[in-house]
Amino acid sequence: MARPPLPAAAPLAFLLLVLVLSAVAPAARCSTAGVGYVSRLLEIQDRERAPATVQLAAARGALRRLLPSRYSSFEFRIISKDECGGEICFVITNHPSFGRRGAPEILISGVTGVEVLAGLHWYLKYWCGSHISWDKTGGLQTHSMPKFGSLPRVHDAGVIVQRPIPWSYYQNAVSSSYSFAWWDWKRWEKEIDWMALQGINLPLAFTGQEAIWQKVFQQRFNISTSDLDDFFGGPAFLAWSRMGNLHGWGGPLPQSWLDQQLRLQKKILERMYELGMTPVLPAFSGNVPAALKDIFPSAKITRLGNWFSVESNPRWCCTYLLDATDPLFVEIGRAFIEQQLREYGRTGHIYNCDTFDENTPPIDEPAYISSLGAAIFEGMQSGDADAVWLMQGWLFSYDPFWRPPQMKALLHSVPLGKLVVLDLFAEVKPIWMTSEQFYGVPYIWKVSFLCMLHNFAGNIEMYGVLDAVASGPIEAYMSENSTMVGVGMSMEGIEQNPVVYDLMSEMAFQQRKVDVKTWIDLYSTRRYGQSVSSIKEAWNILHHTIYNCTDGLYDKNRDVIVAFPDADPSSISFSQLRYHRYGKPLFRRAVLNEKTGLTDEPHMWYSTSEVVRALELFLAGGDHLQSSDTYRYDLVDLTRQALAKFANELFLKVIEDYQRQDAYGVAFHSQKFLNLVEDMDTLLACHEGFLLGPWLESAKQLAQNKEQERQFEWNARTQITMWFDNSVEEASLLRDYGNKYWSGLLRDYYGPRAALYFKFLKESLAEGHDFRLKEWRREWVKLTNDWQNSRNLFPTQSVGHAFHTSQWLYDKYLRDPDTYDQ
Repeated sequence: MARPPLPAAAPLAFLLLVLVLSAVAPAARCSTAGVGYVSRLLEIQDRERAPATVQLAAARGALRRLLPSRYSSFEFRIISKDECGGEICFVITNHPSFGRRGAPEILISGVTGVEVLAGLHWYLKYWCGSHISWDKTGGLQTHSMPKFGSLPRVHDAGVIVQRPIPWSYYQNAVSSSYSFAWWDWKRWEKEIDWMALQGINLPLAFTGQEAIWQKVFQQRFNISTSDLDDFFGGPAFLAWSRMGNLHGWGGPLPQSWLDQQLRLQKKILERMYELGMTPVLPAFSGNVPAALKDIFPSAKITRLGNWFSVESNPRWCCTYLLDATDPLFVEIGRAFIEQQLREYGRTGHIYNCDTFDENTPPIDEPAYISSLGAAIFEGMQSGDADAVWLMQGWLFSYDPFWRPPQMKALLHSVPLGKLVVLDLFAEVKPIWMTSEQFYGVPYIWKVSFLCMLHNFAGNIEMYGVLDAVASGPIEAYMSENSTMVGVGMSMEGIEQNPVVYDLMSEMAFQQRKVDVKTWIDLYSTRRYGQSVSSIKEAWNILHHTIYNCTDGLYDKNRDVIVAFPDADPSSISFSQLRYHRYGKPLFRRAVLNEKTGLTDEPHMWYSTSEVVRALELFLAGGDHLQSSDTYRYDLVDLTRQALAKFANELFLKVIEDYQRQDAYGVAFHSQKFLNLVEDMDTLLACHEGFLLGPWLESAKQLAQNKEQERQFEWNARTQITMWFDNSVEEASLLRDYGNKYWSGLLRDYYGPRAALYFKFLKESLAEGHDFRLKEWRREWVKLTNDWQNSRNLFPTQSVGHAFHTSQWLYDKYLRDPDTYDQ
């Protein structure tokens, strides 16, 4: 990969690019054994790709939406792999008319429309010092771009950047519910543009599949509309009804929803194909409506066990799974693939199916497991002769059932090159290392937020493992007998931690390890449009603290504010008291003496004092950066992060006061906690990336009538609070799984919930009786259910001044926490 030259007048920051792209590792090869295994599929996809004129038109449309004032500065061209040395690449050159008034200045060529837009992004990053992220995380920074007609030149020979491996994968099966549930075409178009700019060419495409299933089950297998109403989940819970975890919850789906989502899916697929992407379509996993067992009484259909329902409520739990070895499995699988082909008119031949994710086979005999895998694939191949099965590898990480014999039996049940595995937790617990490269089966290295500490369900938490991201894909790719065929990102929820995704998307084109210290210095300059020394120092701290979690724990955001403990305060004990260099408490963990309650305590892997220091440095750079939306987002997020950990400490002080029977201390510290929640809500209101209103309003905007509006809003509210069902005295087992640090949610729900708990604490001390846990639970559940059904409105636009609010809260809570506690 050629590195870009540097204009004589290039700012010093961009000299660092040479170091970023010139790590000491030798140049990587441009192929692996895995690429050879899938070469036939790659050839088919090349033949079936949209014509060059269509891809260019789609790429230019994205350019016009991204940079309307610079539209005429760039010319795009589709080239063959032969012009890239036989690989997939993009090429950046000076346009032959460079310097002529009004003429294009830069020519970007690529093998597909995706490569063209990835090349544009590369040029904007490393020649113009620009930055692109999701709108909610700050959006586009182009203030650093030179004026029209003065774009930086590249060297005369141009720059060629090759993909070392063919695929860049994106999404998680549950992203469709945690992030995309309420999207319209306008939002999807923006996301597809973002994908292409990041070089993503293998995205999941799961929207609208319920409409396909409706036609298959009704027309081919005599399933009624009422049976399907019970089968499908509601709009915010479709991901889990698709996986067979639940049924009916949040439903039924209106016919207007099914029709609208199918139309939307067709637009999504059309644009993805136009850009040269390969959308991954769903395949049949065995999940079937309950009525199918009555229509086919001899079929091997098993009722599954409870999945997190309170009291195993049959209204929602215990779905039905058709055994893959039953002939009906292949028949349904073929019908589903064929119906998709009829509706969409084409396919990229890659299908996702995860029959065994959270569903362990009943027998561990390798021969039986092999027969299951073969039958699942036959269901795909019978509908598409060129089908390739894409499977999540997460089951191999968490389920002890999958020992080497069982793992080999499943992976080898499909012809070589017809199964691709997603190494879902590769940046922390790479399975390829412990399984001899998945026993020779092609795989995709993924930076996955599926099981990472802070991004379950799109939880808002600063977190990352940047050093692993910068080196892991290269180590996997360069390893002996590598079967790696791609890299990918698989977060449960998007629009958070933009630094992680900026680096990870770049790894699709890197052939050497990246020097993260150098890269992150450049990142801060690109992200804010200028180099500020205090900001660089702050990001250096964040790199070594928040973005350097190496303990490998499976965890998620369990901060007390957003995941309030359901526990008798007398049962909470304190452990793992640690101190930083000043002798002040770094953090404490609370644990319980009983099974219920605070079982997932807040997880800490860094010094809070260092992060507060990073916040001080961010504030010091505010005079230069207050007008930057990317700066405002990061400032609010960093302030939120520091205050959230301070809130955990305040809560523990309340509990300590209670256990000492110090009524004054309980009253004092509980009020401080509630004040902090209110203040954090004010902080979060300062940026549109932290608002509850857009989530609720986007849900209601998809409704066709008042009844649907109420249903959709209930879905949206329930997902981020109780999540699943509850009884009068028992909260959902998935409560707070989808928690969010959103303005409106803190003030309207999290704060009142904490106040209710503190009320019971104070009553216990005042009246001399034990904490009334059942009464607390009953009132908390009622509070939550009332909130789920409420219809009050929340702002959809930010209010307040991010810098001034952050400075005020730093001075109030963090400059000297001990003073605040007096």
